[in-house]
Parts: sequence; C-alpha cells; structure tokens
Amino acid sequence: MPERILLKLGGSILTDKGRQGVADLGRIRSIAGEIARRDGSDICIVHGAGSFGHPEAHRYGLAGGERGADLAEGIARTHAAVCSLNAILVSALLESGIEAVGIHPLGSAIAHDGRLVALGERPLLALMEAGVTPVLHGDVVMDEARGVSIVSGDQIVRFLAERIPFTRVGLATDVPGVLDSGGTVISRIGPESGPMVSAGSSGHTDVTGGMAGKVQELLGLAKCGVSSDIFHVSRLGDFLDGRPHGGTRITGSNTNG
Repeated sequence: MPERILLKLGGSILTDKGRQGVADLGRIRSIAGEIARRDGSDICIVHGAGSFGHPEAHRYGLAGGERGADLAEGIARTHAAVCSLNAILVSALLESGIEAVGIHPLGSAIAHDGRLVALGERPLLALMEAGVTPVLHGDVVMDEARGVSIVSGDQIVRFLAERIPFTRVGLATDVPGVLDSGGTVISRIGPESGPMVSAGSSGHTDVTGGMAGKVQELLGLAKCGVSSDIFHVSRLGDFLDGRPHGGTRITGSNTNG
C-alpha cells in the first residue's frame, strides 16, 4: 500500500511576506520538483497564504468576523488573493509532472465561531485514489455564528488528518522547527511541554496565529492519536523519504511516536 501524506507548505516559504502579493517562484518550483521525485505516495497539499490574503483579511477585519458595509468586498478580494497563490503553486506542480488540482475551501467549507465544522473530505480521498494531488489553502469561509471567518491552513490540516487516515503529516516552514526561548529546536512536543515553545513569528501581518497557532492545532491533532512533524523546507526531501529532518515532532499520549 502506498503512503498517504498530508503536507502543509507555510505561506512564508511560498511568498515574500514583506511584499504584498509576491510569490517566491524559484522556491515554489524547487518544492514542486522535490515532490515530483517521489511518485510512490498519495499526497494532499495544504498551503498558507503568506503575503496573499493576510493583508486583505486584516484590512477588512475578516479574522474577527466583522460585518461592515464592505464585507462582500472583503470576502471577494481576500479569496481572490489566496486563489491566485494557489493557482501559481498548482501550475508549478503540473509543470513538474504532478497531476494537481486546486481546491478552494470557501466553496466547500463551513465554520462555526471560527472553527471548521464541515469540509468535504470524500472528494479529496477520491481524487488521491485516482492519482490526483488535491491542493487546498487557508481561506475566508462562511461562519454560522460570525458570518465569516478566516480558516488557516493549519486548521485545515488538523480537520483533514482527524478524518482521513494519512500515514504521515508534515509542515514545511521557514524555520528548522519549533524553537525554545534560546532559539534551539525542540525535538519533541507533547501535552506536557507547556509554555516552553517560542512563537517565532515575524513582523509581517499574520492573522492565523503563526507558529504558536500551528503548535496548538497539532497538539489537538495529537490528542486524536495522530503525530505530525514541523521542519525547515530545505529538509522536505528528508520528510518525504521518511528520514530524520532535524525538526520537531508533535505527539500525544495516545500516539505511537
């Protein structure tokens, strides 16, 4: 049986977070090539927004569920921004020989008070079984309680990994792992780790919680028995091959490692 891998690509590794709407095309092509060299696994990709979407979400107050007169404009422009990055990544994957399709959560997800309550996983499973790589992204979604919410790629990873039997879950970032207050990579984080984690956030606009938000989502996932890994994007090949990647493993009391 082939492996089924859930891979999250951080927005910071796909974009120049200091310049709105600027993709790092060289990095994106490199990532696509790295994934293409491993053709024995089913992969589902989720990516962050980076400088595509975060500024728009902040400008229109969407992260807080605000319902101003320009709500419709904020939804449309924020979604358009994240979709444009998704299209760039999907195009690079196709050019590398990966049959990838973009999946936009706005059209298939519902949140309640900021948390995903529905996101169709059955089509994703069917796509992977057909040899197609679904590529999802953090997005603005409609919210039963707030009207609208921003749902991060990290929250999508948790939602999917709780419902689809992935063999491995990994997050590629622009840092070597989760860092302690001294800047050293924490090799393992579990429920007992407490407040030793450094958020390690940049000064750029991020409405989805940065590293602290990632750890929170993955600790929640670990409670369901699913371990995950956070590593530097330069070690993507190591993760895909199942080798040590020098990053952080998030585990829970019910996990196998």
